[in-house]
Amino acid sequence: MLHLVERLFFSRSCSSQARQRKPLAQKTFFEPNARDGTVHRLCKEKKFKEAMDVMCGQKRLRDAIRLLDRIERPSALVYSTLLQSCRRQRDLGAGKMVHAHMGRAGFLPGVVISNRLIDMYTKCDSLVDAQKTFDEMCHRDLCSWNTMISGYARAGRLSDARRLFDEMPERDNFSWTAMMSGYVRHDMPVGAIELFRMMQMLEIPMSNKFTFSSALAAAAAIPCLRKGKEIHGHILRLGLESDEVVWSALSDMYGKCGSVEEARHIFDRMVDRDVVTWTAMIDRYFGDGRIEKGFMMFSELMYSKIRPNEFTFAGVLNACADHAAEEVGKQVHGYMVRSGFDPFSFAASALVHMYSKCGNMESAERVFRGMPHPDLVSWTSLIVGFAQNGLPREALKYFDMLLESGIRPDHVTFVGVLSACAHAGLVDNGLEYFHSITEQHGLTHTPDHYACIVDLLARSGRFKEAEEIISTMPMKPDRFLWASLLGGCRIHGNMELAKRASEELFQIEPENPATYITMANMYATASMWDEVTKIRKIMEDRGVVKKPGLSWTQIGRKQHVFLVGDTSHPKSNEIHIFLTEISKRMKEEGYVPDTNFVLHDVEEEQKVQNLAFHSEKLAVAYGILSTLPGTPIKVYKNLRTCVDCHTAIKFISKIMRRKIIVRDSNRFHCFENGICSCGDYW
Repeated sequence: MLHLVERLFFSRSCSSQARQRKPLAQKTFFEPNARDGTVHRLCKEKKFKEAMDVMCGQKRLRDAIRLLDRIERPSALVYSTLLQSCRRQRDLGAGKMVHAHMGRAGFLPGVVISNRLIDMYTKCDSLVDAQKTFDEMCHRDLCSWNTMISGYARAGRLSDARRLFDEMPERDNFSWTAMMSGYVRHDMPVGAIELFRMMQMLEIPMSNKFTFSSALAAAAAIPCLRKGKEIHGHILRLGLESDEVVWSALSDMYGKCGSVEEARHIFDRMVDRDVVTWTAMIDRYFGDGRIEKGFMMFSELMYSKIRPNEFTFAGVLNACADHAAEEVGKQVHGYMVRSGFDPFSFAASALVHMYSKCGNMESAERVFRGMPHPDLVSWTSLIVGFAQNGLPREALKYFDMLLESGIRPDHVTFVGVLSACAHAGLVDNGLEYFHSITEQHGLTHTPDHYACIVDLLARSGRFKEAEEIISTMPMKPDRFLWASLLGGCRIHGNMELAKRASEELFQIEPENPATYITMANMYATASMWDEVTKIRKIMEDRGVVKKPGLSWTQIGRKQHVFLVGDTSHPKSNEIHIFLTEISKRMKEEGYVPDTNFVLHDVEEEQKVQNLAFHSEKLAVAYGILSTLPGTPIKVYKNLRTCVDCHTAIKFISKIMRRKIIVRDSNRFHCFENGICSCGDYW
């Protein structure tokens, strides 16, 4: 009965429209200029449709629409041509002009033209007009429903899309795929999987490669390897495994579900592998932590006939930055130069980021200065790089240059600026920048900004101000803020506030050993051994294990990794002899081992022995033994460097006349002639 009422309503509505045709409004004819040549000739010959085609090709859409008033009764083909041009140019105003002309001319759009209108409105993001046109249609076909569903799904209005989907009298593969891809695109992959299951239950033929691609994308987004393999089984049974679109979706699903070997297996079987496929596979290795495999695959790509693009370069360079693989980064940079990469591309920004993260600020600055128009990412990478490399004045200089360039800084830029102030102890400058974020730049303070300013104040011992800022924050303090406060308490021995910060951290991340270790070290420094024992007991009860400290250095193309007291290296004997000998010279220069943080139940002599062979010292020693005199040494550590190692490496740099760069988990330390770039403020 409801369908009958609707049909009668639509019939009456259409009849009413036909009877109520409005008289044509006063025409404003388009007069072609004689210089238009072809258009002028076609209009003179009254070939207005052909003239419109020419003008649409010239993107003179509004002029083409004005020609409508020269045609006595425009045909459906004329309107269709104009609507398609409106859709292509995403010109909503022009589309409405065409639609309005239909009304004035008494043209009643059929299904095809109505579908064109709906398509134009959805592509121009006017879903209200699209729905109105859809509702006014006397008859709808599959295309009408699919276009509306696709428009709603693309815009993220999934409840509206699903409502129409459920109301459809019949569906095809496009209907299912549009709805599924909408769920995937807007982070609702479970909805897409449920639709795929419904297709199976209803025994709907699934021969569309895009339907399977959407289902695989949903399995990857969850991620659910079991479901992905089930979909793979359907693909094999239907014989779709040879399609490149399906292969690509399969490889992506296996990669995102953590089965990188399966993804590589699919990749190796693909016939037409393009640069996008290569780049995705390389990124999967990096995402899985298999850095060497990723670099090897990039090398294979360079020897293939396919040329890497800026996405490939950016992915590899970011991996180099994350793992301090500067030598590989330099090789990539060389290849980019030889292949004539675009200095305007974001791969140039990735180069600045890579050199900054590897502590090579000279190269980072050189690349930056070679960019015709550096973007905000490049500016921010350089500013943060200078801050982390102990060059805060340079960081702030470039921030001033950024403001002069007219580019607006964002919240990430200010994290770099505030970090620079924190590393240099520029408290008043930092507070000024902090307040300028909202007052001058119209941005909102983020949790990262609060963590930075608390870090700055706590490092300087201005705990009262830090507490005031924490108490007035509009959001709940996160783990980074409490860790920053705890770090300042460690520097100044503020036990009371350290307890508060540690309690908050124990609540937020009870599995993080760093908080326990920091508190144990503070208690040890204060000779509060009972408290040290309690901390160890809590760690044991909670199953918290201290992350082993390790350091590494790269000599040639080989990376050498060291643990504390490591004797596994082939040159372990020479390393230990070197450290024993140089420790004597260091003591003659005034070095005193800092045993405050070494376990209290160990003899003093053993404490000194334990300190002598910390991982960063082993790596520095190997670097010195393996390179020519005067060669800079670069060492990386996964944890924060300890106070004693920091002091010892200052002495080593002076005695051996070497520049020694140590990148720990917090920042870069550049040791030269007995001085560290951090100014002992880290």
